[in-house]
Amino acid sequence: MPPENVGICSCVPEAPKIDWFRQNVPTIKQVTSDHGELLRNPEVEAVYIAVPHNLHEEFYLAALETGKHLMGEKPFGIDLQANRAIMAAVKKHPECFVRCASQFIFFPAVQRIGRMIEAGAFGQIIEVNAGFLHSSDLNPQKPINWKRTLKYNGEYGCMGDLGPHTCTVPFRAGWVPRNVRAVLSNIIRERPDGRGGKAACETWDNATLLSEAHDPASGSVFPFNLRIERISPGEKNNWYIEIYGTRASVRYSLKDANALELLEYAPGGEGNPEQTWRRIDMGHEVTYRSITPEIFQFGVSDAILQMWAAFLYELDAKRTPAKFAGCVTPAESVLWHKLFTAALESQAGGTTAVVR
Repeated sequence: MPPENVGICSCVPEAPKIDWFRQNVPTIKQVTSDHGELLRNPEVEAVYIAVPHNLHEEFYLAALETGKHLMGEKPFGIDLQANRAIMAAVKKHPECFVRCASQFIFFPAVQRIGRMIEAGAFGQIIEVNAGFLHSSDLNPQKPINWKRTLKYNGEYGCMGDLGPHTCTVPFRAGWVPRNVRAVLSNIIRERPDGRGGKAACETWDNATLLSEAHDPASGSVFPFNLRIERISPGEKNNWYIEIYGTRASVRYSLKDANALELLEYAPGGEGNPEQTWRRIDMGHEVTYRSITPEIFQFGVSDAILQMWAAFLYELDAKRTPAKFAGCVTPAESVLWHKLFTAALESQAGGTTAVVR
């Protein structure tokens, strides 16, 4: 039997988006503003919870206590302490399947990068750069929202919301930072409050993290650099990753979402090997087959559908087709919490902090 959407919980149950679901998804039987009421519904087997960071711990624990499978939003807890409470609940309820939403790993080019990592195609890793850049907050007249407040967003600022996406591929590869030197920026310090006044922006707009990471395959230690920016002039929604190795290198960016840049060479003999970047046009070459032919282009909405296919596939089969074909795990969320906590320590002291 295919999965069905049977219920929605929203603090504003009469919002236009909720009306759309009512009108277009005939399987929905329950619309409520009480998340406890939804979780008590025996017809609900799995839930997707997208709430501000300060509510992650409360809502995720409630879902697990009622035996629901869970797709949660990043960062999986407002801080490391909340993440530890969530992880304790995950351990307490092994019958519940739990994953974290992050769609960018499911782009065909990124899946290909994952297969290259599995095959050891890069050789010794020289450097890894990843980032998520956009300009959503470039306009200083944009009214403040919950992501600019410590109470609701937490001290991580942009790192908590955007940073997990940048960690998905490196962490799945086992490239975990040992230390970090962070440069965090609060660029626009106040915004319109929506009531004719001004409100303080309490959270970090941009973050640059310079780290050393370890490659378990080769034993090498290499530079691992992350850029996480809400105020990045010229950007729209650019997630990117670059991996440089001794046998192959790749560059990928959502600016050219259906193209992978690849450099491969075989060292040996006298002189330098020829080094030529080539562009590979990727189509709808997905891990979880859809009705779209491979020749057509792939977009963000397709990646979200692939993410949900991965969630349901693993929930049913208890495995993934490949190492990089599954959703972000709770254990991977622990790693970014440790990194972002160390980044705050680094910023506060102006020093390199150990990732513990």
